[in-house]
Amino acid sequence: MLQIKGVPGSPYTRKMLSLLRYRHIPYSFIQHGLGQPAGLPKPKVDLLPVVYLKDENGELEATIDTTFIIRRLESVYGGRSVIPVDSALRFLDYLIEDYGDEWLTRPMFHIRWHYEADAKMASEVLPYWGGITASDEEIAAKTAAFRKRQEDRLYVVGSNDTTAAVIEESYRRFLESFNTLLKTAPYVMGERPGASDFAIYGQLTQLAQFDPTAVAMTLAHAPRVYAWVSAMDDLSGLEPADSHWRDLDHAGAALEGILKEMGRTYVPVMLANHAAALAGEAQVHTTVAGKPWQHATFKYHAHCVHWIQQEYKALAANAKAAVDDVLAGTGCEKLLDSSTQ
Repeated sequence: MLQIKGVPGSPYTRKMLSLLRYRHIPYSFIQHGLGQPAGLPKPKVDLLPVVYLKDENGELEATIDTTFIIRRLESVYGGRSVIPVDSALRFLDYLIEDYGDEWLTRPMFHIRWHYEADAKMASEVLPYWGGITASDEEIAAKTAAFRKRQEDRLYVVGSNDTTAAVIEESYRRFLESFNTLLKTAPYVMGERPGASDFAIYGQLTQLAQFDPTAVAMTLAHAPRVYAWVSAMDDLSGLEPADSHWRDLDHAGAALEGILKEMGRTYVPVMLANHAAALAGEAQVHTTVAGKPWQHATFKYHAHCVHWIQQEYKALAANAKAAVDDVLAGTGCEKLLDSSTQ
C-alpha cells in the first residue's frame, strides 16, 4: 500500500489525496506531526506531501514533487489515468497543472497571511494539525510565532505592497474564467479529470473553502466553483472512458478564458523570473496586467519554464501545430519560445 505524509491544509497534499482516490490507488495517509512509522526515509527537502515510492533497487525513497510523482504513478498503476491520450491535449494539461501549482498558490498564501481575519483563523487552526490534543496554552504559545513565520515568508509567493492588488485581481479573474469553463464540462480536461484539475482543486481547497476573504470572493463571483471543489474531493465513483477527454478541435474555445488569464499573469512572471535566474539577479522586475511586479527570484520556477519548453519540444510536428493553434493570442505562446532557455 502506498504511503503518503501530509497535512489537511496543504494544497499539494489535498491534490494528491484526491488523485489517489480517483485512481483507486490504495494508500495510507500519515498526518504530519501526529506520529510517523519508523524506518521511513526523509526527503531531500522538507516539503509536503511526501510520497514514499520504491526506487529501481526496490528501496523506499521519499518523493516530494507532485507533478513528477503523478507521472511516476502512471507507470506503476494502470487504469483511470489523469494524463490525456492525445499528446497536444496532454501538453495543455501539463501547462495548466503548472499554473495551478505555481500561480494559484500565490493568492492562496497571499490572502491567508495578508488579511487579519484570514491570518487569525489560519494561525489559530493550523497548529492543531500538528497536535490535535494540545492544550489551549500550548497552542496559544505557538500561534504568534507560527503566524510571524508565515507572514515573513510572503515574499516566497511574491506578495508585497507592490503586487498585492495584482494577485487579488488575478484570483477574481480566474474565478470568472473557471466558472465559464465549468459550464462546458465538469473538468478542465472534459468529462474526466486531468492532472490540471487536481492541481487547481488543491489550491481551491484553501482559497474557496477555508480562508474567509477568499471564500467570500469565491461565493460572490463563482458559487459553482465552490461546489466543484466539494465534488472533486472524491471521484472514486466516476467511470472514465477515453472518449471523455476534451475534443482538441473544440478545446481552444473552452479553455480560452483560463489560458488568457494565464497569459496575463502567470506567463510574464514566470518568464521574468526565468530571465532573472539566468542572469543571477536576486530580484524579478516586470509588468503584470499593466501594473508593476517585483519579488525575489525563485530558482524552482526557472526550472518549471525549462520543463514546459522541454515538453513542448518533445511533441511531434502535428501536435505542436495543434498546441500553437490553441495558444495563439492567449499570451501563453510566449512561454514556448526556446530562446528564453
